Amino acid sequence: MAEIQQQAGSSKPGKRRAKKMSTRIDMTPMVDLAFLLLTFFMLTTTFARPYTMELNMPVKSHEPTKVKASESLTILLGRNHRVHYFNGLNSAREGAAAALQTTSFGSDGIRRVLQARQRQQPGRLVVLIKASPEAKYQDMVDILDEMNISHQQKYALVKITQDDLNLLKTN
Repeated sequence: MAEIQQQAGSSKPGKRRAKKMSTRIDMTPMVDLAFLLLTFFMLTTTFARPYTMELNMPVKSHEPTKVKASESLTILLGRNHRVHYFNGLNSAREGAAAALQTTSFGSDGIRRVLQARQRQQPGRLVVLIKASPEAKYQDMVDILDEMNISHQQKYALVKITQDDLNLLKTN
């Protein structure tokens, strides 16, 4: 582990000096101990688990699912983290354009809208989520979190249509 080395004395006559001794410390056991401790703590540590939300996707079919306009709420994710919504479906066949309203991701925003619609139509509400090209990935994560928080069971991620883009441009 440690050893003391003596230097050979000089054979010169004259003054006698004290012998100088140098020490040499073997660092091998300390390095071994450091690696053992490092290995021990790495193997016994639990790493932070990522937060995930389970999404159950329907079986892929060739026929689109029919949704009644009276039982649907359409959410459009726009630029600058804005959430736009309207009741029903936005299509040219319905006649008048939908009344677009804007809110936020806060607890007094889209969550309040979802809970109000759930009280009006318990168990029948279908939410259609459409992300515009200007929407950010975080917006999609936030709206999926809101679906989970508000216990919305039926929702779908749908491609945004040209009618919806035109509605966003007018607002």
